Amino acid sequence: MTKIYKNAGAISGHEIHEECGVFGIYAREKKPLAKLVYYGLTALQHRGQEACGIAVNEDRIIRYHKDIGLVHEVFTPEQLTALGCGQIAVGHCRYSTSGSQARENAQPMVVRHVKGQLALCHNGNLVNSFELRRELELKGCIFQTTSDTEVISYIIIQNRLKYGSIEDAVCAAMGQLDGAFSMIMMSPAKLLACRDPYGLRPLCCGMLEDGSYVFSSETCALDTVGARYIRDLEPGELVVADKNGIRSIRTHCDRKPKKLCVFEYIYFARSDSIIEGCPVHEARRRAGRFLAREYPADADVVIGVPDSGLDSAIGYSEESGIPYGIGLIKNKYIGRTFIAPDQETREKMVQLKLNAVRSTVEGKRVVMIDDSIVRGTTSARIVNLIRQAGASEVHVRISAPPFLNPCYYGTDVDSKENLIACRLTIPEICKLIGADSLGYLSVENARHLTGADPDSFCCACFDGKYPTAVPTHTDKDRFEVIK
Repeated sequence: MTKIYKNAGAISGHEIHEECGVFGIYAREKKPLAKLVYYGLTALQHRGQEACGIAVNEDRIIRYHKDIGLVHEVFTPEQLTALGCGQIAVGHCRYSTSGSQARENAQPMVVRHVKGQLALCHNGNLVNSFELRRELELKGCIFQTTSDTEVISYIIIQNRLKYGSIEDAVCAAMGQLDGAFSMIMMSPAKLLACRDPYGLRPLCCGMLEDGSYVFSSETCALDTVGARYIRDLEPGELVVADKNGIRSIRTHCDRKPKKLCVFEYIYFARSDSIIEGCPVHEARRRAGRFLAREYPADADVVIGVPDSGLDSAIGYSEESGIPYGIGLIKNKYIGRTFIAPDQETREKMVQLKLNAVRSTVEGKRVVMIDDSIVRGTTSARIVNLIRQAGASEVHVRISAPPFLNPCYYGTDVDSKENLIACRLTIPEICKLIGADSLGYLSVENARHLTGADPDSFCCACFDGKYPTAVPTHTDKDRFEVIK
């Protein structure tokens, strides 16, 4: 039986932040596409809550609007109407894992060049962006932003001047980029979608009833706009939609080992999405069942931390036979821009966001399932909430392995000094968060959440086995400070 670390204690919050969401439509005829993209981005809002934008192509002219804020904050009905009608549209919601939160870093990245316009939406991070940017700057390129996406746009445009079509230019650019890039882009006449050769970030394709093609980071957005899921793009695949239909370019397929980020299943994706044929909800339930086998507990009730801990809690309950209960309620109306100016206010943040259900936990031994522990602050406060509601014991189970390494592919895990598992042992973390016992999902079981080849997942933030070279410059402000 796996050893369970026990004790009790407390501290001060950090959560893993989402990456980005991309969405695009190629319609059979001109219509007001901005509203459809708005709905798609709203469904993908969990992937990025800092900024968003939409671009619409009407008769080869690209109109766009983007700003800092949530989708419903940035776009009014009047702004959606002002984007006009078109046959092609793309959208993006952003969380900055590199580059600042400034408005200019919002996407789509819209650029004008000698052969027309290009609107680019990107999910992921490059590991060679610093070298590519330095090379471009030495050639005289001037950058207006601090994000990887502008680097990608320059690379594509330079290739567009050499090749006869935008798809050939993008295909050539894909050979120069290293790291994670699921992208949707729009030229004057075409919609293009591509996925990096490792398949680190998800990207799928669907179709509306009228025959319009839709591309999205997740299938939940296809469902929202009424599109039928067709398939996931393959790692390294470039798909082009234009007046002649849709076609696939597989030049970069099968060049690298497939390495989909396993944290998509554990945390990032919405529970109602399907990634690579596996429902996210089922993967999380399986994580809970694995946890129950690895770290059983003598307890009266199993609860989950909303939202991504709920499915795993159900799985833990099913496997262990301990009843599942609703133990925490999430206030979904707490504003994203809530700022805590002092320690006393910060202490109230978790209580504003979450509240314990006393009737579920009072006088009971509770198993609490969460998706991760980053710094320990948030976990400590949640454990304290449950104790204040009358729980006699709180046994914490985490549906991911401990974070031991930074992520270079678009997840906000950027330095070992911010990771509690790099500084403390599991017994020490258990004491710090005030739990009676603590257990993490093993890396081996994390690789078996979907039934797919266990070697087809990137678990580098857990095991340090990176599929690419580690970047030489990793600080988030690497493009903001002149050195």
